[in-house]
Amino acid sequence: MNITLLVRFVAVAEGLHFPRVARELGIPLASLYSSIAKLEEEVGAPLFVRNSAETRLTKAGVLFLDTAREEIAAAPAPPKKPVVPAGGKAKASKGKGRAPAVKGQPKPYKKRQGR
Repeated sequence: MNITLLVRFVAVAEGLHFPRVARELGIPLASLYSSIAKLEEEVGAPLFVRNSAETRLTKAGVLFLDTAREEIAAAPAPPKKPVVPAGGKAKASKGKGRAPAVKGQPKPYKKRQGR
């Protein structure tokens, strides 16, 4: 089983509120619903009873909660992301910049107007 699905299941089982848990995990609500549906499909039984008033665990959900916590604890830690040094490549100037105005000389790159 996918550890991510188990982590999401445990979070919902502890919070019993899908929108709040989705906000805490930083994922879209639809993604959380599909993760739980996928897990229920793998387990072969519904894990939650959802209606407009409440969300609660089924008997299968209560039994599966301990198994999920054990599998999460036994899983290896995810690999750390490589640290990218701050900063980056300096950008080249896009133009020549503004040349200082010198009295009596025409502006650079400008044609002189006839009189």
